[in-house]
Amino acid sequence: MRWIGDRESENVEDRRGGGGGLPVGIGGVGAIVVLLVGLFLGVDPSTLLALLSGDGTQQQTETRRADDDAYGSSRMPEPGRADPMRQFVSVVLADTEDVWSQLFNSMGRTYDDPKLVLYSQRVNSACGFASAASGPFYCPEDQKAYLDLSFFQEMNDRLNAPGEFAEAYVIAHEIGHHVQNELGILQRAHTEHARSDERRSNAISVRIELQADCFAGVWAYHADRTKHIIEQGDVEAALNAASAVGDDRLQRRAHGAVVPDAFTHGSSAQRVRWFKRGLESGSLKQCDTFSAESL
Repeated sequence: MRWIGDRESENVEDRRGGGGGLPVGIGGVGAIVVLLVGLFLGVDPSTLLALLSGDGTQQQTETRRADDDAYGSSRMPEPGRADPMRQFVSVVLADTEDVWSQLFNSMGRTYDDPKLVLYSQRVNSACGFASAASGPFYCPEDQKAYLDLSFFQEMNDRLNAPGEFAEAYVIAHEIGHHVQNELGILQRAHTEHARSDERRSNAISVRIELQADCFAGVWAYHADRTKHIIEQGDVEAALNAASAVGDDRLQRRAHGAVVPDAFTHGSSAQRVRWFKRGLESGSLKQCDTFSAESL
């Protein structure tokens, strides 16, 4: 992926090394985290609720500290040393700002840039407390995306989904949730969540996630047209990442069985399909997962 030398966003909030704060109680706002965190690791809601309540936090923190010592991707750089991962994230975020500002402007709307928070081990957001084990997430209450950079190493080592463009896809997916928030889609989806049973609620979550995948593809389409960011092998890397985080693949890996009614993010094939749909069309209209009869 071509990115070195491009504009860096000023909307990166670096909390690494500063601690994430203590767990907070789970209320109506905190429940939003259950819907939006763990987008790429397929965290079970009951596991996440335990994390939000503080259960197992010490164990997760110790595990994460050991992982950080092993590959150091979420640690603060030493004073005076370059921080290429932060630079990369800042450039990708800036690209999303440029693309979505232009697209919103073409619709007669104004795009409000989100913040992207870099943290290590644990973090407090307006949606509640989250552990790094939860994976990247977006909080609509404070309009911030949250990312522990060690997740990129997990993509490489544990999910076999390496590559800078694969990492950019992760960031663009989270910003896709912000786009949904700006367009009022998340609000309507959460209202429907509140009056649905578990099966219907999961189905709504799948459509939210697949649309964010499609929006990530829309970003890639326009960023490449204006800046030619995509290099040979990049698309394949992103598609591989989308496939690696499909619910069916993660469930089979974790439990040896696939339970479609428990999907909250979509199957590998669905995630690949919707990312490609955005990437090939560059059109928001092609990302209407809520009206699609077949995903």
